[in-house]
Amino acid sequence: MSEQTPLVAPPKKRGRLIAIIAAIAVVVLATIGIIVAVTTSNNANSNAASGDDAITEGKGSPSDPVRIGVVGASDPYWDLYVDAAAEEGISIELVDFTDYAQPNPALTEGDLDLNQFQHIIYLAQYNTSAGEDLTPIGSTAIYPLGLYSTQYESVEDIPEGATVAVPNDASNLARSLLVLQAQGLVELQDGGSPFSTIDDVLPGSRVEVTTLEAALTPTSLPDVAAAIINNDFVDDAGLSFDDALATDDPADPSAQPYINIFASRAEDADNELYHRLVEIFQSSSDVTDGLVEVSGDTAVLTETPAEELQESLETVEAELAQQ
Repeated sequence: MSEQTPLVAPPKKRGRLIAIIAAIAVVVLATIGIIVAVTTSNNANSNAASGDDAITEGKGSPSDPVRIGVVGASDPYWDLYVDAAAEEGISIELVDFTDYAQPNPALTEGDLDLNQFQHIIYLAQYNTSAGEDLTPIGSTAIYPLGLYSTQYESVEDIPEGATVAVPNDASNLARSLLVLQAQGLVELQDGGSPFSTIDDVLPGSRVEVTTLEAALTPTSLPDVAAAIINNDFVDDAGLSFDDALATDDPADPSAQPYINIFASRAEDADNELYHRLVEIFQSSSDVTDGLVEVSGDTAVLTETPAEELQESLETVEAELAQQ
């Protein structure tokens, strides 16, 4: 019987073990990849929704929004402005007022952070009379001031001795008188000025002038021959800007004191967040196009530097002090 060749033991199945380990590794890596992708996607969506520079605490955050006082918050461009600021990560709360006498005291007392409703002359008169130092930090537009009537179709039709209503706040009163003088309806002492009062209307003027709160001039139209109506109240009166019998010229260089402004307290004049909000207002075409549309295409947009606005305010306040 021949000697049998010893059997060689078969090798252990290491290849199968390695394959199993490799498969597990692939699953683990794939799982990690999915987690990273989901996290990245969530972060991207969060940044898209709130802005890469979203303010998460402090002024401008959702818990402490910048409070801006306005007159006419229902104008659609204000919502567009709030949205534009939100895209930059800044939260705004609009505070709506029904008349011009309220937003400046509210800003002075700290109930607001900014307001945007007035021109330089109006602010100068408030500061002078109240002994305050609110200051302009940015501009929006100049609006023409218009004369309206529901009884007459032209200035020439207004009869001698008729009554015309004008706003009673000092800056708009003076401006209104200048509009009436330009149309030959009144003659003013010494040719008039941005500080003219009802007492400067000379005897023998073509019409009588009566003063009312700005918000009430539209409702006076059935009772007077005509009225000067601020832009904020034209739509509310059911009027069109095209209905104006006459306006002043907002593009005239002498109209600079009538530039509408963002105002802050003096200690916030250099606040970077507030200046950024001015830039957002001025640079958003949706906002500025909306403003012009609301004005009946009459507003003249302006990006006058804050320094020029503040110099103009100082000049007007100095002139007021000499009155």
